[in-house]
Amino acid sequence: MDSVALMDRTDTKFVFRLDQLPHFLEQIKNNYRVLDVNGNRISRYESLYFDTEHFDLYHAHHRGKPTRFKIRCRKYVESELHFFEVKFKNNKGRTIKDRVKQSQIDGKIIDIAETLLKEKTPLLPIHLEAKLWVNYSRITLVNKNSPERVTIDLDLTFKNSEQDKTIDNLVIAEVKQDKSVDSAFMKLMKGYHVREGSISKYCYGVINLFEKIKHNNFKPNLILLKKTLNGTFTRT
Repeated sequence: MDSVALMDRTDTKFVFRLDQLPHFLEQIKNNYRVLDVNGNRISRYESLYFDTEHFDLYHAHHRGKPTRFKIRCRKYVESELHFFEVKFKNNKGRTIKDRVKQSQIDGKIIDIAETLLKEKTPLLPIHLEAKLWVNYSRITLVNKNSPERVTIDLDLTFKNSEQDKTIDNLVIAEVKQDKSVDSAFMKLMKGYHVREGSISKYCYGVINLFEKIKHNNFKPNLILLKKTLNGTFTRT
């Protein structure tokens, strides 16, 4: 994992149904190692996302702004680690992530988290408020031969103070690379006609929990997700 931290990387997303996952994993088992945390190969992640009062960070993504931020606190449940993280998408399509360790997640951006926020963004803690939790289980695969990591997220749940919603049967897979490398997972997706595309989990959560939020530009992604959830696995 240290060799594929990939804090500056490209991301490629795919979505498919949970009932496809065992077959897909069987196809690529000789090409990847799987992350094991204290005997667990499926790890639980809990992420608290921040945005401005009027969801400026969400709307930047919705408008397709080439440079944009996501601000979150993340808990790695099995390892009991907490981080404050700043993700920046630059105009070259690369994702750059910076983070600092925290003792807990309390919905506040203070101390070293505040310092990181000011160093990496034009935002101040006073501009931001905790909006929602995005929780899921993750399988992490590491390419045996190339600098590539594949994350496979399932049991996706969105939660705020008023409601929570679980998205059953959906898998969001993300291929993270420093640069384009030979990828058995990408070849697998192409072979089964699973096309690239998805929506950020944060934006998907906002749409699910805040009904009046504008999301017209995400409709193609939402249609893809709906078709995926309603479809069946047909081997080709």
